[in-house]
Amino acid sequence: MAANQKQYVVFRIDNDEYGADINKVTIIERMMTITRVPKTPPYIKGVINLRGEVLPVMDLRTRFGLPEKEADDSTRIVMVDIGNNISYGIIVDAVVEVLQVEDTAIESVTGFSGNINVDYISGVAKSGERLITLLNLERLISELIPA
Repeated sequence: MAANQKQYVVFRIDNDEYGADINKVTIIERMMTITRVPKTPPYIKGVINLRGEVLPVMDLRTRFGLPEKEADDSTRIVMVDIGNNISYGIIVDAVVEVLQVEDTAIESVTGFSGNINVDYISGVAKSGERLITLLNLERLISELIPA
């Protein structure tokens, strides 16, 4: 891989594709039992026990204000590690692929508008005719991390 390229795990939520820096993705799991935790934000679905480690799980549909969807065979939990011993899972509709993106194919989100708060977006990658929203994984849970 060239120095001016990055790899992203691309996943689908509703009809849109999103990308997460592959260096922060630790594992992709099938949907599993989630234990609800009282007094957490609605987008935190609860915690899972992943090989003895209890980790929080976020529902991006809820986080982005989209209607909830029943889990199916394509539903996955993408586990990410954002450093400082902070790991969490993201429930996605489906994992699509691992995509290599040139730095020049990533556009800034300045002036971006839509249903999603731009704080969560680090850029938009162009891949052929597709546009993939690149997520800032740290900002997705920033209000839950003690300063």
